[in-house]
Amino acid sequence: MLWRNRWLMNPGFQRWSMRLPLLRGTARHHANEMFRTITGFVYTKTLTAAVDLGVIATLAEAPASTADLATAGDLSLPAMQRLLAAAQSIDLVEPLPGDRWTLGQRGAALAKNQGALAMIEHHKLFYDDLADPVAALRRGRGGGKLAAFWTYAEAAGRGDPAGAADPGTEAYSRLMAASQPMVAEQLLDAYDFGRHRRLLDVGGGHGAFVAEVAARHPDLELALFDLPPVAAQARHVLASRGLPQVVAHGGSFRDDDLPAGHDLITLVRILHDHDDAVVAALLARIHAALPPGGTLLIGEPMAGTPGAQAMGDAYFGLYLWAMGSGRPRTAQAYRKLLQAAGFAHIREIATGVPMVARLLVARR
Repeated sequence: MLWRNRWLMNPGFQRWSMRLPLLRGTARHHANEMFRTITGFVYTKTLTAAVDLGVIATLAEAPASTADLATAGDLSLPAMQRLLAAAQSIDLVEPLPGDRWTLGQRGAALAKNQGALAMIEHHKLFYDDLADPVAALRRGRGGGKLAAFWTYAEAAGRGDPAGAADPGTEAYSRLMAASQPMVAEQLLDAYDFGRHRRLLDVGGGHGAFVAEVAARHPDLELALFDLPPVAAQARHVLASRGLPQVVAHGGSFRDDDLPAGHDLITLVRILHDHDDAVVAALLARIHAALPPGGTLLIGEPMAGTPGAQAMGDAYFGLYLWAMGSGRPRTAQAYRKLLQAAGFAHIREIATGVPMVARLLVARR
C-alpha cells in the first residue's frame, strides 16, 4: 500500500497514467470519483433547492417554462436559469423545445417517492451539524440539531415515555412512516411472512411496517410495541387505515419485558440507532419473549455492504455520531450479538436493494 501510494502521490505518474491508453480509463474514473466526492455537497444542495422551490413537484404534473418556474419559486429569471442548469447536470430535469422543462430520469424517480422527499427535508438538520465537521467530531456525539430532533430516543433512554408525545417525536414518527415503505418492500419481497401466525414489530412507531405486512398477509395476526404515547397514536392511525385489529402495546424496549406469544418478532431500522449495550439487552429480551423455534427478523442498512460501503461507515457513521446514539454494524457484528443473546441458525437472506435494507433471520 505504501509503494502504491508513493506512486499515486507523484504528479509525474499522474500525468503519465492519463496519457497511457491502458491506464487512462482507470485514471479518469478515479479522477471523476474524487471530483464527485469534493463537490457532492453542491449536488445535494441543488437537489434540496429544486425540491424546496417546487421545481420537482411542478414538473411532475406538466412541463413548465423557466419563467413560470421562477415566478412559482419567487426567484429571478437568472437565478432559476442557474438552478435548472445545475439540476439538469445531475439528471433532475431535462430541457424541452421552447424554453420548457420536464423531469429527468432521476427527477421522475424522485417525484412521487415520499420516503426520499421526507429524507431530503430531514437531512437539513444533519447538514447543518456537518457545516463544521471538525467541530462536530470534537464536541463528541450529539449536541447539534439532529440530536435535538431525536427526542424519541432520549425520552426512551430516560424511562420517560411522556416525553415521547412532543412535536419532535411526532416529526420522527412521520419521517419513519414516509420512508418505511421502501424498506418494507425489500423485506416483504425477500422473506415469506406467511409462514408465521403472529408477528410483533418492536419499535413499530405508528404502524407503517405492520400496515405493509397486512396488505400482503391479511391472515397474519399483527402487533407492535413502542412507547405508550406512540402506541396510543398508532391505534388511531391503524384504525384510520382499516386495521383496528392490530394490537399496539405500550412500553419501553430498554426497560420493559416484551409481550409473549408471537412466533415472529421484527426489528426494522431499530438496532443501528442504539449502542451495543442497549442492543444486547434488547436481543436478550426478544429471546426471552419468543417461544422455542421462534424467529427474529432484523432489517436495516448495514456497514460493509458490497457496492455501498460508503453508505455504511461514511453516511451512517457520521449521521449516528451527530444523532448521539448508535453506530453502523456489519452483518457479522450482528451475528456475534445474536449468538451472545442465545440465538442460533442465523442466516442472511438477500434483498433486492441491500443498500436500503439487508435482512438477517435468527431462530430461538
